Amino acid sequence: MAARPISCEVVMHIATIQLYDTKRSAVYYETVFIVNPDASQENAEKLTDGLVARVEAAGGRIVKRENWGVRPLAYPIAKRKRGHYLLLVTDGDAAAIAALEQAIKLEERIIRFLTTRLTELSDQPSPILRRRSERAQREAEAAKEAAEAEAKEAEQAAETAPAEAGETEAAEA
Repeated sequence: MAARPISCEVVMHIATIQLYDTKRSAVYYETVFIVNPDASQENAEKLTDGLVARVEAAGGRIVKRENWGVRPLAYPIAKRKRGHYLLLVTDGDAAAIAALEQAIKLEERIIRFLTTRLTELSDQPSPILRRRSERAQREAEAAKEAAEAEAKEAEQAAETAPAEAGETEAAEA
């Protein structure tokens, strides 16, 4: 049997498949993990640096890195009620994510982790960091208002003090 010639339509179809394959959109993964609260903040950062190095060695790249601080757990895990929460958003293929998850599974200081695939990447801070910054901003405004009120009271007290001193001098004379 002779081989059939490939029609022009089939060649165009193969070319479009390859074109779509090369223009594949970037895939982002968000990994949140909880580090044992007995570890210091510095140890949690060193641990995260090690995970970042693993991802980069596997061909991935870290797009976003956030430290959410020590927060209470929803339920006790290994008799712990608090933990260091950290977020990594990575860009790369499945091998980079597999390397990250393997490193997390081998690390004893990490209590829990969850990796999800993102459909789109946001350059905004996470909702937890947004709430924290809004709270800090409100506290700073309240402290500023309190300082202004205290300064105003001190100014009024300074104005009334000389007037009262003048009245006591007149009463003594």
